[in-house]
Amino acid sequence: QVQLVESGGGLVQAGGSLRLSCAASGRTVRGSVMGWLRQAPGKEREFVAAIRWSLMITYYKDSVKGRFTISGDNAKNTVYLQMNSLKPEDTAVYYCAATNARYSGAYYDSSKYDYWGQGTQVTVSS
Repeated sequence: QVQLVESGGGLVQAGGSLRLSCAASGRTVRGSVMGWLRQAPGKEREFVAAIRWSLMITYYKDSVKGRFTISGDNAKNTVYLQMNSLKPEDTAVYYCAATNARYSGAYYDSSKYDYWGQGTQVTVSS
């Protein structure tokens, strides 16, 4: 069993920054693919970013490339999402998730994630 706990959400003005953290317990994240996904009101949950820990390969939704950075600290079993140049359309509940899938196409699909955190709210005001 894997437990994921997010933190770091909040209210920020457009153009500002936030860093989300996801602390994993139950197993090391090193053998996993960890992702950040989000869900805005009235919309489906969508992929934001993922990191394949063993190869240190990262994946991003097109609209966040150049603004968001996913990273991890193996010693702390923690994954981060640094969000810069935030926009009102980034407002959503952000979830940390882990998947056992091993093909990159799966990382973009929220239904392929096996473990989920409780979510943290990010609100970007205009």
